[in-house]
Amino acid sequence: MTNRYEIGSLILRLMLGITFFVHGFAKFHNGIGHVVGFFNSLGIPGFAAYVIATLEVLGGIALVLGIGTRIVSTLFAFDMLGAIFTARLKAGFMGGYEFELALLVISISLALTGSRFYAFDQLRARSKQAA
Repeated sequence: MTNRYEIGSLILRLMLGITFFVHGFAKFHNGIGHVVGFFNSLGIPGFAAYVIATLEVLGGIALVLGIGTRIVSTLFAFDMLGAIFTARLKAGFMGGYEFELALLVISISLALTGSRFYAFDQLRARSKQAA
């Protein structure tokens, strides 16, 4: 029997995964060169734009599928900390970093608790127990 906690974690995992996937895909689709330039303007090496965009696309897919939820969520938390402290903090809360802060909190929650409902990780764990 699935409890409300697991359903809530599933909702958070799916929304976080979809959100990061869309943002990562947009970085590539709209021209990664623009993101590289933005990173350089912040004093961040441009190659980091490729790392972040790839993390967001692949990590988003992984979360939707329920693969490595705790690890991916931890990486997303660091991604959001970087975004807040390098690019968004000066703009203040409203219109600044409130969105990144919400993603950070969801990421931390999933990193601490995981999400097993409708997750490939859970299927893999069950198959190991059956073997």
